[in-house]
Formats: sequence, structure tokens, C-alpha cells
Amino acid sequence: MKKINNSKLKIIPLGGLEQIGMNITAFECEDSIVVVDCGLSFPEDDMLGIDLVIPDVTYLKDNADKVKGFVITHGHEDHIGALPYVLKQLNAPIYATKLTQGLIENKLKEHNLLRTTKRKTVKHGQSINLGCFRIEFIKTNHSIADASALAIYSPAGIVIHTGDFKVDYTPVFGDAIDLQRFAEIGKKGVLALMCDSTNAERPGFTMSERTVGKTFDNIFAEHKNTRIIIATFASNVDRVQQIINSAYKYGRKVVVEGRSMVNVISTASELGYLNIPDKTLIDIDKMKNYPDEQMVLITTGSQGESMAALSRMAADIHRKVTIKPNDTIIFSSNPIPGNEKAVSKVINELSAKGADVIFQDAHVSGHACQEEIKLIYSLVRPKYAIPVHGEYRHLKAHAQIARNIGLPKENVFIMRSGEVMEMGQEQAQIVGKVHTGAILVDGLGVGDVGNIVLRDRQHLAEDGIIIVVLTLEKFSNQLLAGPDIVSRGFVYVRESEDLMGEARVVVEDALDGCLAKQVSDWGKIKTVIKDGLSEFVWKRTKRRPMILPIIMEA
Repeated sequence: MKKINNSKLKIIPLGGLEQIGMNITAFECEDSIVVVDCGLSFPEDDMLGIDLVIPDVTYLKDNADKVKGFVITHGHEDHIGALPYVLKQLNAPIYATKLTQGLIENKLKEHNLLRTTKRKTVKHGQSINLGCFRIEFIKTNHSIADASALAIYSPAGIVIHTGDFKVDYTPVFGDAIDLQRFAEIGKKGVLALMCDSTNAERPGFTMSERTVGKTFDNIFAEHKNTRIIIATFASNVDRVQQIINSAYKYGRKVVVEGRSMVNVISTASELGYLNIPDKTLIDIDKMKNYPDEQMVLITTGSQGESMAALSRMAADIHRKVTIKPNDTIIFSSNPIPGNEKAVSKVINELSAKGADVIFQDAHVSGHACQEEIKLIYSLVRPKYAIPVHGEYRHLKAHAQIARNIGLPKENVFIMRSGEVMEMGQEQAQIVGKVHTGAILVDGLGVGDVGNIVLRDRQHLAEDGIIIVVLTLEKFSNQLLAGPDIVSRGFVYVRESEDLMGEARVVVEDALDGCLAKQVSDWGKIKTVIKDGLSEFVWKRTKRRPMILPIIMEA
């Protein structure tokens, strides 16, 4: 490819930096934009009632005529989860490998977008042309099959985006990572490397996924007389495969429980990524026909999520599975940062029911540790480094690795979401900022819950609500009924009748004051009632409930 030295490439992360999740990056050159990944993140603790968080794609909507397509590295929620929401605002084709495309299609089906969305399945080693870009898919390993790195060829130079990856020389399914291709592209001269930082703080190499299979074998051999329940990530198809292998070897039947788990497993086995021996998988309703020592349950909930199957079993609210003493329960995952408390609560609940809980050594990460990151750098030899996919501390640790390997300090960039990086052969610099942010999804509402609504929810959660209802006569504004005071989440009314009685007097006084001054504007009356009651309640209880005066006319 001819180098046109004056062309500039813009790299714009619209999410996914300084956080794990919501990965989405725009690459812009001349009249073309290519979007890599389009993920969601899960709500923080203070986002009460929020189901999902998706990126704000205003920048892409404003430049919709330039957007040539979405190129997806792999099928995890934090890389594909926002697609159905974003496609409703911006229709563009989707390019991905077979399993990734299968998982995306499940989502599009749910949102009735299958017919309107153009999709192309790409094989590793293939390239696609999108505007002035050519994008090549390179085979990598990760905790979900069919993961890819991308070589993005632009008039300004080549950028390699690793996606989420690890180096696994003995993967459970398919081939090892195509290190040779990384080296070949490295020889051509790579402008920038955007590499996964999730485990950048961990020294050494990530163990092969296959080592978990051996652990399962040992656990199955040691627990021949108990029922085995294994919680893992729904998307880790190779992990599920190894559980099925061990179950088959020890003559056990397998039940899959949890909606996301059932979805992924049916998609993966249809597409040939899972090999399930005949009669091994049984329906959850048939479980009672088999003795405990012949059962394995694969379930969601390894992160302590309150609605996932394992948490419901632990809390005794699962309709079909009751935890029994001496069940063996394996957590085949590590808590994602922030979930430790939820996980330990579930472990405690399970242990209290007499179950034997195992959470050591039954997991390996899907992300590269320091030595694998160094390996990729030494093969690709980029001019610039942009660490991606991680919280700030991970990006910082990754930047340090890049410098240790010999990149000059000024060529390593820790970017923030929304910053615009402009790079050419001569130099790279941050030239501006575009609008980014998080859009909250609650039920069917997308973006209708903002900071103000969340603040109200926080307010209600912390101090409750007091509603004051009164009826005034039309025209004369005489008080006909009330004021009645109703409270929720503020005090237990039956034990606080005095307080409520005094509150009522305060409201009556405020109302009399208004009427004496001939105030007829109801807005003003409400404000006076609110202020008077708020002050009284604060003095008496040091709480600030939400106060809603309601005036009716008769």
C-alpha cells in the first residue's frame, strides 16, 4: 500500500477507557469512519434501578454519512451489548467472525432488527474494504471462541487493535493465536498498537484454558458421590466444553441453567463451537429422574448477581433447584472488581446450607499478563502505543511496560474517552475532544433516566417521601378537606403519631399564612408548605424526605 504521508488518521475512543466495559472506538480518515466494537457496561452501585449503560454516540450520528460499518472483535457483552440500541440511531453493516455474528444475531432478533441490519461474517485472515480503510481479522485467543485482533490499514499507516486477548498455545477449541501474522505486519511497519490492558498489572503469563480442564477432572474424581454445581461466565464456551468433557468422562448428565447460559450454549453448539456427546444434556425438569451423583449443573451467577440462577438458589427462591447439604459448588471465575462483596455473600449463603464451596484454581483469565503484552510489542514494534481496555491503573501499568520495552515516553499515550488522537507518519497528538457519555437503560426506556431522576431515586432511597394532600374551594380558596399527610420510607406512622400531628399543624399554619396574605397562586402555596414542613422535619429528625404537596379544587 502506497504511503501518502500527509494523510492523518483520527482515533476517537467513545467509551471503554478508564473503565472495564462499554468499549467503542471510532477510526476516521478522509471521508470514512470505521467503528470498532460497540459494548455496554453494567450499572454502578449508585445507579438505582438501572439495567444497562450504553455509550453516547452523538459524534457518530453527527457524521452518519461517513460511518462505513461496525467491526467487532469478539462476542462479549462489553463489546457487542450496545449494538441493538446504537443501530436504532445509526444503521450500518456489522462485520464479525462466525460465533460473534451468531451472538449478535440473537440480540438483533430480540430487538426486531435482523431484517434491517446488513451483516457479513468474516474469517480469520480475511480482509474487508470499508471506505479508505482495509481491515484484516487476525486470530487470537480469549475466554470466548472466535476472538480477533484487527489490523487497520489506512492511508496514514497501519494500526493494530488486539481486542481482548491472551496467548494460549493449547486452546480448547481451534488454533493458537496467529503470532506469525503479528510479526509479518510488524515487519511492514506499524504506526500504532492499541493493546488490551486488563492484566497489565500481573507479571508472567496467563495459564492456558486447558489447565482448568485438569482441575475439573480432579474435582470430579474427588467428589464422586455428590451433586456438582458449577458457576461460570455464560460466554466462556471453552469452559463449558471442558465441564461437559469431565461430566461425560465420569458418567454424569448436564443441566444448563440461566437464560444467558442457555442462549450462548445453543448458539455455540448450532455453529459447531461446542461438542456435546449424545444424551449428555438434559432438561432441568428431568433432573429429578437421576440421583445426585450423576448430575452436573452449569449455571450463571458466578459474579453474585442478585437475579442470576446461583444467587436465587442460594437465597432459596429458585423454582427448580434447592441447595442440599454436601452439594459441591464450584466458582469457575474471579470476581470482577467491585463484585467481591456480592460474591462473598453468595458463598456464605451456600456454605450455610451445608454445601462444599470451591473457588480456588478453577479459573484462568482470558486476558494477557505482562509477558504476553511484551511479546506482542516485540512482534509488532509499533511507533506509538495506546493502551486500551482497562481502568486508569491498568492503562498506567501498560504504559510502563511499553516504555520498559523501549518506546520513547512521548510516544505512549494514555487517552481518555472522547479525546481525539490525530496521527500521521511524522507525529501523533491529541487535538481535541468530542461529546461522549453514558446513556442509562431502564426497562424499555433508553436515556429517559438522567442525573436528576437518579438523584430523586437516591433521595427517596435515603430519606423517603411525605405527601401532603388538601382540597381548596374554587375561587374562595377556603380549606375544605385535609391537610392529610401520607409518608413512605420516612417514619413508621403508627409509632410517630405525635410527629405527624405536629407536622399537620405546621402545614395548616403555612396555609393560613398564605390565605391571610390573599395568595391565590397554587405554586406559591405549595412552595410555602414545602419549606415550612421541610424545616420542621429537619429540626425534629435530621432527615430530608422528599415533600410533595398536592392541592385539589372542589
